[in-house]
Amino acid sequence: MRVLGIDPGSRLTGWGVVEEQGRALRYLGSGTLVLEGRGELAVRLARLSEECGRLLTAWRPAAVALERAFVARNVQSALRLGEARGAVLAVIGATGVALHEYAPAAVKLAAVGHGQADKDAIAWGVGRRLGLAEPLATDAADALALALCHLQHAPLLAALDAADGRAAAVARGPRSASARRGSS
Repeated sequence: MRVLGIDPGSRLTGWGVVEEQGRALRYLGSGTLVLEGRGELAVRLARLSEECGRLLTAWRPAAVALERAFVARNVQSALRLGEARGAVLAVIGATGVALHEYAPAAVKLAAVGHGQADKDAIAWGVGRRLGLAEPLATDAADALALALCHLQHAPLLAALDAADGRAAAVARGPRSASARRGSS
């Protein structure tokens, strides 16, 4: 399964693509979208949408992982982050790619084994898990951590979906003999 992790921001947005084949993880690419710092917000958000659309087209992921929104101390920063998330979510929604959101602590846990890691620890942990020789930029590392978090949770999510399907079939009950024959 190929997963694109996106760590959105109104000035810097990290992205990273990881693929899992069997039990092996393969790093495919990552980077940071640098949006013009002095440009109008609407222009930066439009560019963010365009760039995310290009990433989805280029990498063709089976799923996208985003960090779940959290409450920030700075209201203005929280609003800007929400606007950037909205630009990214709109593009994902338009493509129909499966979207999965994770709490920051879950992402840190997947990256380094505990939910209180700082950005440097996440970059180190992600680089180590993916066998990368070069250090990662923190925004790209956060995005890769999101992708790794989804790959870690995907088997459980698939099992829950299968269980929901079986539960729905049981709730419908057995079909009558006349329904099986197609007669009334």
